[in-house]
Amino acid sequence: MSAGLEEIKASVGGEEAVSSWILIDQTLINGFADVTNDHNYIHVDLEKAAQSPMGGTIAHGLLTLSMLPPMLHEVITAKSKFRMSVNYGYDKIRFLTPVRSNKRIRGRFKVLDFTEIRPGEWRKLAAVTIEIENEPKPALIAEWITLHYV
Repeated sequence: MSAGLEEIKASVGGEEAVSSWILIDQTLINGFADVTNDHNYIHVDLEKAAQSPMGGTIAHGLLTLSMLPPMLHEVITAKSKFRMSVNYGYDKIRFLTPVRSNKRIRGRFKVLDFTEIRPGEWRKLAAVTIEIENEPKPALIAEWITLHYV
C-alpha cells in the first residue's frame, strides 16, 4: 500500500482535515444564480430579500455544497499519492442553516470508511460539515463518496 493509502486508512474514524474560511459574497451568489438560472429573489434581490424572514440575501444551498471540492483540494491534494480521484456522489445531504451573503464558511472532513473495492480502486466515505463563521449550527452536513485510483 502506498503512503497515501496508509495515511487514509489510519485516519478512519478521526478528523481528516479542516479547510480555510471562504467568503460567500453577493458577487459569488449572483454568478451562481447566472450559471444555474436560479434567480429567486432570496438570492439576488437585496431589497426584497431584506423584507423576507431571512433578513437579506442567502447563498443557494447547492452553491454551498459546491464549495466542498475546493475546500477538500486545499487540505488533501498535496498529501495524496493517487493517480486519479473522482467524485462518486453524496448521501444524506441536509441544509441546516442558510448562508447569508458576506458570511465565511469552511469545511470539516472526517473519514468514515476506506475500502479497496477492486485492485487499485479505493472507495472513501467521508462525513462532511460546512460551518458558518460565528454561527452555532452548520450550513450543511453530508456523506461524500470518492473513488481513488492508485
